[in-house]
Amino acid sequence: MSCRCFGGSRFHSKKSAERELLRNVNHFSYTELRSATDDFHLSNKIGRGGFGTVYKGTLTNGRRIAVKPLSAESKQGVREFITEIMTLSNVRHPNLVELIGCCVQGTRRILVYEYVENNSLDRVLLGELNQTNIKLNWEKRSDICVGIAKGLAFLHEELVPHIVHRDIKASNILLDQEFNPKIGDFGLAKLFPDNITHITTRIAGTTGYLAPEYVLGGQLTMKADVYSFGVLVLEIISGRNSGKAMWGQMNKFLLEWVRKICSCGGGMLI
Repeated sequence: MSCRCFGGSRFHSKKSAERELLRNVNHFSYTELRSATDDFHLSNKIGRGGFGTVYKGTLTNGRRIAVKPLSAESKQGVREFITEIMTLSNVRHPNLVELIGCCVQGTRRILVYEYVENNSLDRVLLGELNQTNIKLNWEKRSDICVGIAKGLAFLHEELVPHIVHRDIKASNILLDQEFNPKIGDFGLAKLFPDNITHITTRIAGTTGYLAPEYVLGGQLTMKADVYSFGVLVLEIISGRNSGKAMWGQMNKFLLEWVRKICSCGGGMLI
């Protein structure tokens, strides 16, 4: 009997903590979001995050939104839901995606973001949207790199506690109507107190973007984001995916190829 009581106490404690966290967050009803996305119709699917599909939608007031329902069966999805709200609910910056609100009804957990017109950087630069003849000139690519750097500098230096994103990659960079970059998907983010040098944690992120010292030692610092940003800059400059061997007869991954041309004394990325 006592075990059931203590278990129930922990359960109610978690629920109370969640309610407290959500108190100052804008709430949407499930019915409202179903209507906005035409019942989450496949034609409104615009992407997929680590723990949920993302749909575009339009509210009754005409505002366009991006809606990400999290899988009810995924414990990681619930953790991501809480982490994103903790990270983004009171944070505003031109180079960070704005969290507008959420929906919490029964087992449903849904995040609602601002709608970003030109989707993700990987689709524009490396994937499907290349078919729409979107071209990024050197000036625009440079602006995208600088914008991402400003967003990271804000997370690492201006916010207290600092935030380490842990999953900086092309698919987590969204581009607005003017192709200004916005860092998104903070489900793996970690709060980083000012008085410590590193956090020992499980390895999380995307292969190809992970800093070697983080992978080998499990000690997270803000340098992990900086390494990922460096890989991303190479992708933006070259227009190539770092995770695929796409170099014709060379059959090398992007980082291998860069190391080779650097060891040979130079070369052109494109």
